[in-house]
Amino acid sequence: MLEGSNDNSSFRLISKIVSAYVANNNLPPSELPQLIRTVHEALMNPGEVAPERPEPAVPVKKSVRPDYIVCLEDGKKLKMLKRHLRTSFGLSPDEYRTKWSLPSDYPMVAPKYAKTRSELAKKIGLGRKARTKGKA
Repeated sequence: MLEGSNDNSSFRLISKIVSAYVANNNLPPSELPQLIRTVHEALMNPGEVAPERPEPAVPVKKSVRPDYIVCLEDGKKLKMLKRHLRTSFGLSPDEYRTKWSLPSDYPMVAPKYAKTRSELAKKIGLGRKARTKGKA
């Protein structure tokens, strides 16, 4: 795509693409040089660069523990994953599951925490129909 173009115009195009990406995605500063290289290579050799499958922070099988769930994006241990995904990465649970090829029933809440909350809800009477005072 950039064959035959001068260095200044290719530099501007790369900087526009990288700027747009960084403006819309969370990117640690340490990963910026790799992003610039990837964009440059993709523009210099169109069609030759195969997209890399992202590597999870931990193996998927080790990401769900009784007390916490490990985020595959950054390796954080959390009780509830949904809000973290939205605020840190702009991902919905479905987008997260799709990105990491997870099953549709992959939990977004730690199992032990979900059980505790369920027991508390049952204890205070949530989930039961209201009693009627008698038949008319």
